[in-house]
Order: sequence, then C-alpha cells, then structure tokens
Amino acid sequence: MSKVLIIGAGGVGTVVAHKVANDDVFTDIMLASRTKSKCDQIAQAIGGNRIKTAQVDADNVQELIQLMQSFQPSIVINVALPYQDLTIMDACLACGVNYLDTANYEPKDEAHFEYSWQWAYQDRFKEKGLMAVLGCGFDPGVSAIFTAYAAKHHFDEIHYLDIVDCNAGNHGMAFATNFNPEINIREVTQKGRYFENGQWVETAPHAIHKPLNYPEIGERESYLIYHEELESLVKHYPTLKRARFWMTFGQEYLTHLRVIQNIGMASIEPIMYNGVEIVPIQFLKAVLPDPKSLGANYQGQTSIGCRIRGVKDGKERTYYIYNNCDHEAAYQETGTQAVSYTTGVPAALGASMMARGIWKGKGVFNVEQLNPDPFLAELGELGLPWIEKIDIDLEL
Repeated sequence: MSKVLIIGAGGVGTVVAHKVANDDVFTDIMLASRTKSKCDQIAQAIGGNRIKTAQVDADNVQELIQLMQSFQPSIVINVALPYQDLTIMDACLACGVNYLDTANYEPKDEAHFEYSWQWAYQDRFKEKGLMAVLGCGFDPGVSAIFTAYAAKHHFDEIHYLDIVDCNAGNHGMAFATNFNPEINIREVTQKGRYFENGQWVETAPHAIHKPLNYPEIGERESYLIYHEELESLVKHYPTLKRARFWMTFGQEYLTHLRVIQNIGMASIEPIMYNGVEIVPIQFLKAVLPDPKSLGANYQGQTSIGCRIRGVKDGKERTYYIYNNCDHEAAYQETGTQAVSYTTGVPAALGASMMARGIWKGKGVFNVEQLNPDPFLAELGELGLPWIEKIDIDLEL
C-alpha cells in the first residue's frame, strides 16, 4: 500500500488523478500544483474525499521538500512541466521518494530534448535505494514498452523501428494545441532527427513527410520529427539500423504554425513590452485555448503505435502494435481529450506497477528496461486496449 503525490493539474494530471483514485494500492493521494484551485476542482469532480490538494511551486526545491516531508509519499508522479523534472528529482532524493515522469527534462532557455541530465542521476538514486522511471506516458512511454514487448516475444533482432502518432480528432478551433502550448510548439518546430546506420541524421523541420494509413482512420500525411524515446531506444536496442518518429499534422495547423514562427511568437527569447519582460511563446500560451478545455467538443480518434521490422528464427518479420483512443470516450470518463488520456493512463499504471513491486530497481530507468508483460496485461483494462498485426505491409 502506498502514498502518492501527483504534481501537475492540467489535462494529464486530471487523468492521472482519476485513475489513481480508482486504484486500491494507493491509500493516500495528494494532487499539487502552482494553482491550488485547479487541484480542488479535480478532487471535487472525482469526489469521495479521496484526494487531498496542495499548492506548490515545482521550480522551488525547498517548497517541494516541505510538501514531501509533510505528506510523506512513497512515489511522486511528475506531470508538471519538463523544465521542472530536475527540481522534483532533487526533492525526491532529499526526501527518499521514488519518482516517475512522462517527459524528459528540457531547459527553459533552449528547445532541446536529451536524457543526459536525468541519466546523470543514476548513481544518486541507486545509492539512496530509490527508483526513478522516465517517460511513462504514451510516447514516450507505451511506444517504448511496445518495442520492449516486440523484442521479447516477436524478434531475435529489431532492425527498423517507426513510431507513428496520428491525431485524427477535430476540436473545432481554428488553432489549438493538445497539450501545454509552450511545450507543444517547441517540440514540433524543432529540426527533424532520426537514427540510421549508427548515426543521427538532422533534417529541416517537416522536410520529410509521406501519407500513412492508420487503422479506423485512413490515410493521413505524416511528418518525420524528433522525439525523445528514440534516444533511449537506440541505446537499449543496439541492433537497430534505423529508428524514426512520425506525427500527423493538418495543413491548417501547419499554416498557423508557420505564421506563429514567422512573426516571432514562437520565440523563447525574452523581450521588453511596456517596461515588462515577457517571453513571446509564454504570452501566446496565455491567449490560446487551454488544452484541457478542448475535450467537450473533440470528436475522432488518436492512433499511436510501433511499426517494426526485424528477424525471428532467421526470417524477416514485420510487426505493428498500436492503440486507438476515442476523444469522446476519454471526455466522458475523465473530462479530458484523448491526448491527455493516452498520457495520463500509462503514468498512473506505471506508478501502480512501482507501488506493487512489479516494477522495481534502484537507479534511473527508461520504461523499455522494465518488464513490459504485466504493464500491457493491465493497460487495456484501464482504457487503452492494444492490437498486434504480424507480417503485414508497414508502408515504411
């Protein structure tokens, strides 16, 4: 039995809170964020006095330490901002608390994704006898667990990996992002990057794209972008000859994105406005729709999976494992859209795996280093069923 502290009260935090509240392994639950009223709303919607709430500035290690010392959780689920990963990890080390997140650290002043900062905590977590699980959302997260499952059960060697992420939903807005606008825009406007023949290849943003077919959705134009799980998967599966990540974007979305970049609103460099220093992308975040508000009118599905080629028993094999998630069904259950749902469910399940001792270890782990079988055995029951197809045309 376990106490859990959830940090972050956006769409993903909402889903995590719902799922954790339904898991009997957690005896006490606290939801904390910079704005306590957001936590209170979520706790009230879940009901039953199941969730306590608190205010905390996740940029402030001392505030985090005080909260952890007061509540004494055994696990922290970090669904705050990627900028805050290291401060939360520092507080966990100081208080002897296990850690799980859904996105790797990135510095505030640079749109740069790299695990090195968090991997550097390996010895400190190991010495303290603590476990830190990195990237336990969907992508990163389930995408890596799918890969681990494929490697364990279907391949002797994995040679080609393509992670494909399609959001075929429609929220009716002219322009909105499906998660934190600042993080989302930074992610999709960076240079493309993929791994091939032992080295990383960089491309201009959105330069490589092609139509791909997604189950129950059909054909969607898919763009090669860089995504953080590629870094850890290439490290842990050295037989990979190529690893890529593809994401769908509508033309209207890309047009808005180009305009935002061209007029400087995607900039992370501070500027002075009326005597006040502001960061353009943070101002843009303030005027765009809150991703959590999109759920009420969202229709359609997401489809995220792994298309893998490799060798089994001396023969080439192709393998596709994926989940489709319905926006309307996600909203009916949790009041959020499917992008938040697909990230929050795996985070809650990963924490449950840790709390029950199914996932255990000392140090810092990416999810593909852990046993995929018990996780995937429960993922469908929690609302994210998955499907396998073997020896099909992967289109890639």
